Amino acid sequence: MSVRVRFAPSPTGLLHVGALRMAVFNSLFARRHGGVNILRIEDTDRARYNPDSEAEFVTTLKWAGIEFDEGPHVGGPHGPYRQSERKEAGLYTPHIEKLLESGHAYKAFDTPEELEQMREFQRINKMPTGYRGGDWRDASPEKVAQAEAEGKPYVIRLKIPHGTTIVGHDAIRGRLEWEGDTVDDPVLIKADGMPTYHAAAMLDDHMMGITHVVRGEECISSFPKHIALFNALGWEMPVFVHCPVIVGTDGKKLSKRHGATRVLDYAAQGYLPHSLQNFVALIGWAPGEDREIMTDEELVSTFAIEGIQPSPGKFDIDKL
Repeated sequence: MSVRVRFAPSPTGLLHVGALRMAVFNSLFARRHGGVNILRIEDTDRARYNPDSEAEFVTTLKWAGIEFDEGPHVGGPHGPYRQSERKEAGLYTPHIEKLLESGHAYKAFDTPEELEQMREFQRINKMPTGYRGGDWRDASPEKVAQAEAEGKPYVIRLKIPHGTTIVGHDAIRGRLEWEGDTVDDPVLIKADGMPTYHAAAMLDDHMMGITHVVRGEECISSFPKHIALFNALGWEMPVFVHCPVIVGTDGKKLSKRHGATRVLDYAAQGYLPHSLQNFVALIGWAPGEDREIMTDEELVSTFAIEGIQPSPGKFDIDKL
C-alpha cells in the first residue's frame, strides 16, 4: 500500500504547536514509507475564513521544514486542494445524492427555534443532547416534497444506524465501540449548501486516496459518525490515528503560560526550525533507547505510529 497522508488545517487563526505536531507526524510517516504528503485547506466555514491565516500556514510550515507533494501552492493530480473550490466544482454532490437515494441521509427542515426547543427538552430531562431524527428522519416523501415546495430551508443529515453497535479501530487505542442510538445524526450539508467537516473531510479523504488520517484525539467523538459515513457509501476506511493532547508541565492544557503557542513566535525568538521539529516530534512519541536529539534522517528512519502514546504529551519549554 502506497502511503498517502494529509495535513488539513482550517484557516481561521494562527498555526500553533499542536497543529505543527500533526504536520510533523504526517511528514515523518510519509517520508519513512516513501509516500505522499498533502496539504488540504478546509475552508468551508466561510464566515471565519481568513486568507492571511492560510498564507501564514504555508509560510510557517515551510520555515519549520515541512514539505508537501500536493497542495494548493504546489498543485497535484487531486486538486483543487481548497474545499470551497472543491464544493464549487461539484465534487461532493454525487456522493451526497447517493446517500439520499439510498436512504442513508435525509433532508431536515427544522427551524432554529425547533432545534432549541429540542435541546432544552433534552437538558430538562437529563437526556444526551443531539439530533436523532426529530420529525424528518423517517418523514414520508410527500412531506419532504411539500416542505421543499414551500421553500423551507433545510440541511442534509446522515442517518446514523440505530439498534446496532458502531465499531472502529484506532491505531493507538485499538478497538472502539459506540451504540448507534447514542450518536446524533450529523449535518453533512448546511442550509447554505456548504458541506460540513463531517462530509467534506471524509469525502475528500476517499477521493484523494488517503491511507492514514492522523488527527487529534478531540476528533474521537466524531469517529462513529465518520465510520457510519464510510459504511453507508461502501468505502474502505483509512487507518485512523488519534493523537493525544499536549499539556504543560503542570498537566493542564497547553496555553501561553507554558510558552508561546504560535509557531512563528519561536522563529522570532531565535529557535532553529529543526530543533523545534525534533522537540515537537517527541511530544507523545518516543523512538526508544532514550534518544532525544536526532538528525532529520534519524527522525524519518525511526518514526512509527506504534510509538505514539495514548496519554497526553508534555510540553516543556526548558527542554526545548
